[in-house]
Amino acid sequence: MRWVRAVGRWIGKSPGTYMWLLLLALTSFVVARTDPAALDYFLEKRSTNLHQLSSHPVHALLASLIWTEQANFLFYFAVFHVFHVPAERWLGTRRWLTVALTAHVLATFVSEGVVAWGVRHHVLPFNMTTTVDVGVSYALAGVEGVLTYALAGAWRWVYGCGLVAFYLVPLLVSHTFTDLGHFCSVLIGLAFYPITRGRPTWDPWRSVRRLAPVRG
Repeated sequence: MRWVRAVGRWIGKSPGTYMWLLLLALTSFVVARTDPAALDYFLEKRSTNLHQLSSHPVHALLASLIWTEQANFLFYFAVFHVFHVPAERWLGTRRWLTVALTAHVLATFVSEGVVAWGVRHHVLPFNMTTTVDVGVSYALAGVEGVLTYALAGAWRWVYGCGLVAFYLVPLLVSHTFTDLGHFCSVLIGLAFYPITRGRPTWDPWRSVRRLAPVRG
């Protein structure tokens, strides 16, 4: 059927994002049907906390990318289409995945490094070493950062500055390790400017003007 082929072509332009969404759909189904009392223990074993990073670092880093604390698949479906789909199409699957994974891994080690320092110096409680820390937000923030360079002209500065402020304000107000991770992820995404050179840019205002009807 024509619509099936059209869907296939659409998915084929960003296969990594849709594979990720499929995994999130499956894990969200499990989360929604798991008893809350058992869910924390289940997710703790798949978290990027200090305990899991010290004993099973690769498993923790990969597993945490496909599990979330709440079954909000529709939210992730929408957000992935706003950021991941255009980023993968713009950069290509390999470069897009490099940005997402680098942001996820480096931001995790930075934020958990701060937690380790806090626990060692008795600034943070010892139970922070086994806290539940799963989700796609670090990778998402990194991709949001690199998408800054997909915009042309003043739009790049408006979006980039707004994005930095969006993640900096919670860090200054709340001082949580996840806020630190998100802010680091954005900076990591912005640091990937070299891989965006030569890629086409988009000017929203110019696109609107092209769609506007010609009068006269």
